[in-house]
Amino acid sequence: MILRLLLVLSVCARPGTGLPPRHMATVVQIVEALESAWPGDPGAVPELARALGGCSTPGCRAVLGEPPRAPPAPRTLSRQQWLLLTRLLGRGAAAPQHGAVLAPDGSTVTLGPLFAGIEVGLRRVLGSPLPTTKPPMDALYAVTITEALGTSFLLARGGDGNRATLGPGGCWDDVDDPQNYTLLGPPSPLPGAIANGAMDGVLLGAQLAQAPVPLADLLRGYYGTGNGTGKGRPPSSYRRRDFGVLTAPGKLEEEVAAMLEVLRVLPPTQELLKDVGPEEVVAIARRAARDFTGVYVECPAIVPRCMWGARPYRGTPKLLSLPLSSIYIHHTSTPSAPCRTFAACARAMRAMQRFHQDTRGWDDIGYSFVVGSDGYLYQGRGWHWVGAHTKGYNSKGYGVGYVGDFSATSPDPDAIALVRDEFLACAVRTGRLQPNYTLRGHRQMGDTDCPGDALFHEIETWHGFEVDIPMDAIMDWPWSMWTPVQQMPILVDTGPEEPQP
Repeated sequence: MILRLLLVLSVCARPGTGLPPRHMATVVQIVEALESAWPGDPGAVPELARALGGCSTPGCRAVLGEPPRAPPAPRTLSRQQWLLLTRLLGRGAAAPQHGAVLAPDGSTVTLGPLFAGIEVGLRRVLGSPLPTTKPPMDALYAVTITEALGTSFLLARGGDGNRATLGPGGCWDDVDDPQNYTLLGPPSPLPGAIANGAMDGVLLGAQLAQAPVPLADLLRGYYGTGNGTGKGRPPSSYRRRDFGVLTAPGKLEEEVAAMLEVLRVLPPTQELLKDVGPEEVVAIARRAARDFTGVYVECPAIVPRCMWGARPYRGTPKLLSLPLSSIYIHHTSTPSAPCRTFAACARAMRAMQRFHQDTRGWDDIGYSFVVGSDGYLYQGRGWHWVGAHTKGYNSKGYGVGYVGDFSATSPDPDAIALVRDEFLACAVRTGRLQPNYTLRGHRQMGDTDCPGDALFHEIETWHGFEVDIPMDAIMDWPWSMWTPVQQMPILVDTGPEEPQP
């Protein structure tokens, strides 16, 4: 069964079925309708999710119990809403991503672990008993993250190293009417959508354990699906930071090890752990917690090209030779306003790509990565392909551009930290950037004001900032840049440049 799940790369509702879009807003509407059908019963919705198959794995069932029989469709739901809900949570799902929906922040979330975490939180606040296991487990982590995480690394042990243990992410066919979700690579038992759903399940379950609130209100506030919250960053865009604050790596390692020991005695999973001793369980749990934290907590989320609607690359991209030695910081200047939602940032990316391809005649958008003020990085040419951001140096470093004009004001503190504290450390840790990298503003390398005075003064304080301008960059400056008295360059913002053949 597990192998069959791993072979499936996409899940979709069949075109032409007339189902509502697989947006989180649709889920909120369904939850609101269900709560109106069962007023005064806060546990009814997560229990229904379990009845429909949202908690069908051995470990989840050991904690929350055998699922109840699914009821008939409530009258408060339309036929299309009920059909969508059963497909999102159904036991007959062709792949774990079957329960995935698109959130307003551009992330994709699987509903099973989300509702399982919510049920644990409600049981705790309402005083409903949860089973005691040997060894003891934290039920909130057991039903959300630790079973999938431990199983993924357990299956990979002793292999050839080619089996995926985490990820990948994926893309929707249409962000306005999402129906088909396709993974971007070989699947693991813990793809990105399940990781997001698991982290959200932990965070919302922990919140509910403090005080119960209607689930529609909880989801609406967290994902920003109404009441004006869609105009700025919703709490869901902070999930990596908040999960990291709540869950230390030692806590995650401890819970994964406990889950593996519980799976050892459950009939459906005994065979998986038959030859795995206690010391190996500890080693698997340590690696699983370390790798998950590195990928989903310490590294920032990067929105892939297919999610922001990129055009194809023109021509044949040139491969970078990693690790690179430099980072070049830019601002886009145009668009001049920071983007603070997924929709606005995606529009900015498409506009920049059109300008770079159609007006400047480049092969693609010039930057390696673009920084939104919505909490996300956006993939330009990415980790592996030569960009067109810093003429003469495109093969030596990554070009990272902030959306906005930062001549007078700096980016939001969150957007600053996204690159300074997360992206750069992640690039070094993953072997894409040399530990002794140099960081410069675009103006140090050519004829430009980029990245604006305010942002440039900010990056002067960052680790790796190199104040000296390379001599070969100075020699490349045109004579028009030099004043007869000061012999200093006059800088004019011209933006990134495609390397000339």
